[in-house]
Amino acid sequence: MLKRACLILIAIAAHLLLAVTVWFLYPFLAGGSEPDLTRHDPQWWWIDLLLIAQFGVLHSLLLRPAVRNRLERLIPSPIYGCCYTIVTCGSLLLLVLAWRVEPVVCVRLEGWANTAVRTAYVLSWVGLLYSLSLTGYGYQTGWTPFWGWLRHGQPPRRTFAIRGAYHWLRHPVYLSFLGQIWFTPLMTVDRLLLTLLLTVYIFLGSYFKDRRLQYFLGDTYRDYQARVPGYPFFPGPLGRVVPPQKEPALQHGR
Repeated sequence: MLKRACLILIAIAAHLLLAVTVWFLYPFLAGGSEPDLTRHDPQWWWIDLLLIAQFGVLHSLLLRPAVRNRLERLIPSPIYGCCYTIVTCGSLLLLVLAWRVEPVVCVRLEGWANTAVRTAYVLSWVGLLYSLSLTGYGYQTGWTPFWGWLRHGQPPRRTFAIRGAYHWLRHPVYLSFLGQIWFTPLMTVDRLLLTLLLTVYIFLGSYFKDRRLQYFLGDTYRDYQARVPGYPFFPGPLGRVVPPQKEPALQHGR
């Protein structure tokens, strides 16, 4: 009973922390507020680099199958997704709350351009919610595996199903993230650093997500990669990936 109570508290804490993170993240990424031109911090660049790095490293490591297998010796498998949500939200909150602004303006949009970019930013969040719904919010936050374990003693088996936007691209969630970091009417130099580094990180994350799904799904996912691009009009591994042709078996005696 004590173990169940602890796991229930972890799951609830994860989702409360997720709500708090979204509350702070939305205005942070939206930008647009006029920076204080009198406040210059000469140390901003390395502090911001460290903040981006800690998020990227933690988020990536916990997704690796080998790391997950080791951690599940200590963390019960049904609650791993919720623990992942806690770590990810904690690192995002650290990034948002400790971020240093360098008030050197690279781009400032006004008038109809400002309105258009702000609208596109809101639509990026709508696209994110839509994309996450296609694979199940509960799987993204860890609630579905936890709830299945709590009710039935084991998490439900997750299936690979192609729905909605996944018929046209493999990474609609990451595409929504790209919109959230690029659509801002005020691009200061620190925000430019954040945008460029997170763009690289998102494309790398897309590549390694493909690799993870190949690991878990095998030929099922490779066939999907051959039919659907990661992103529209992209070449290489983030486009359509045609699997290598299997060589025919040699006939006996030849």
